[in-house]
Amino acid sequence: MDPIKPPPRSRGIYLLPNLFTTAGLFAGFYAIIAAANGQFERAAVAVFIAGLMDGIDGRVARLTGTSSDFGVQYDSLADLVSFGLAPALVMYHWSLSALKFDGQIPGRIGWVVAFLYAACAALRLARFNTQVGTVDKRWFVGLASPAAAGLMMSFVWAFADGTLGQSGEELRYVALAVTLAAALLMVSRIRFWSFKGSGEGGARADRVPFVGLILAAVVLAVLFIDLPRTLLAVGVLYALSGPLLWLLQRTRRGGTAE
Repeated sequence: MDPIKPPPRSRGIYLLPNLFTTAGLFAGFYAIIAAANGQFERAAVAVFIAGLMDGIDGRVARLTGTSSDFGVQYDSLADLVSFGLAPALVMYHWSLSALKFDGQIPGRIGWVVAFLYAACAALRLARFNTQVGTVDKRWFVGLASPAAAGLMMSFVWAFADGTLGQSGEELRYVALAVTLAAALLMVSRIRFWSFKGSGEGGARADRVPFVGLILAAVVLAVLFIDLPRTLLAVGVLYALSGPLLWLLQRTRRGGTAE
């Protein structure tokens, strides 16, 4: 008598979390198309929508018990498009491409820096995937790619709507500096607060101080007043928080050594 064979293992994938990941991927792809057509406000908004989807898919997977290795890899590849390629190409079409009017060399620098941003995003994601189980969850090592994309796209959005009266061509060297800074911060060893609580796991990992809820309410209220400029201010402050914390720690260590 033949032994009873176990039922074949399912080779399917979980639909719900990967549906949000696909939505984020679509938003990133749409941002690239919109930028190529000169619709820069739409492109910037699409990247922020991709960031929202990226924040939802992982939480949905954990809440529904549908986390999988496939989902992790798919999410990482989608992030590369939405937070690596899309911001680089949007910034290039909006501003960096105008460097060609200053000469052949500046023109090359424009697309090289755009590529550098995309490459640093890929490196940042690869490093995160290899360190996810070993680093302190309270901190990101290097600026997270969604935060870097938010800084880039809030800069584009804040000026592309015409409210401040400056075009991407006029701001091409500022855009160059923003793109280069975002790229280097992603691959730096500087730590940034991850907003994930104590990092001790369980319910405590999601707890934040009461003052954090007050600040969140204030930020939400201000967002409705001037969304693009508020997002830019938040992006700049968060990007500066890591280097400022690093300098503060170095200063304290120097004072202690004396």
